[in-house]
Amino acid sequence: MMTKRFLTAAVAGSMLIAVSAQADRSEWPENFTVGTASQGGTYFVYGSGWANLVADQLGLSGGGEVTGGPTQNLALVHGGDVAFGLTTMGPAADAVAGKSPLAPGFKMDNVCALFPMYETPFSITALSSSGITSISEIPDGARIGFGPAASTSDTYFPAILEELGVNFERRNGGWSDLGSQLQDGLLDVIAFAAGIPIPAVSQLEVQTDVNIIEFTDEEQAQILETFPVAAFNIPASTYSTLEDESSVVSMWNFAIAGCDLPEDFIYEVTKVTMENNDKMLSVHRSAQTSIPENIVHNSVLPFHPGAVRWYEENGYEIPAELILD
Repeated sequence: MMTKRFLTAAVAGSMLIAVSAQADRSEWPENFTVGTASQGGTYFVYGSGWANLVADQLGLSGGGEVTGGPTQNLALVHGGDVAFGLTTMGPAADAVAGKSPLAPGFKMDNVCALFPMYETPFSITALSSSGITSISEIPDGARIGFGPAASTSDTYFPAILEELGVNFERRNGGWSDLGSQLQDGLLDVIAFAAGIPIPAVSQLEVQTDVNIIEFTDEEQAQILETFPVAAFNIPASTYSTLEDESSVVSMWNFAIAGCDLPEDFIYEVTKVTMENNDKMLSVHRSAQTSIPENIVHNSVLPFHPGAVRWYEENGYEIPAELILD
């Protein structure tokens, strides 16, 4: 005689087999890669964790790959070098308009949106021993780390600081490496554009005293008028250094996929991601905004047909102009 627990497990198992049998996997890839960014940044943690979740749930082999970040990910996904990538809306708009710094004049039209991730705050960190507590106090000729070359931070933050009258020497590198350089006195400031909490900043807090520098109201208003960003407050609970929330600016991030990937495959990937936010939160707490309600923050990329099917089945409307023909 079956116990209730065994019967429940048997029914659940048979349902899983039935669902698996209905899915035609003949055109699915056997494995996949997610383009992330440098180690020490949120993209690497988020992207690698998401890849592991999808691979585990769908019975595939998948993982994250270190890349140059959002701008390069767009090019890698467009060219089919990786199946998935993570990007921000600024570089995405440039890519579809043929204004990517990696391929000027070439429109990347094989990139589709999957789901919203989180907002990327643009924040500045300095050692407390530097005495730098505001943007206006950054010294003339300061050595500033802007992250990997062609990343969102490297693309927009130099221009933002120039707009605010800061003169600097530009340095590039992975976030972990730049954090070490800051601690060793080789940099004066790091200008981070990454999901919070940024692993490199959290690590710095453990090892030394830092200042997390916010924008004044006037600086924020000036940048909002000039760049494709929004106002954002970093919660005080994000870092032990913060006593109050920190006013900065931000840009939305989305996961992307090659538009030519099978619709059924992308439907299942979207389903796994959007229906398991608790598991996404275990990957990185910035995933609290990785929910379907936030699809409204993409007005640039067409959504993949597989993603559209899941959203529409679950009551979320995609504007006609954002549905791939």
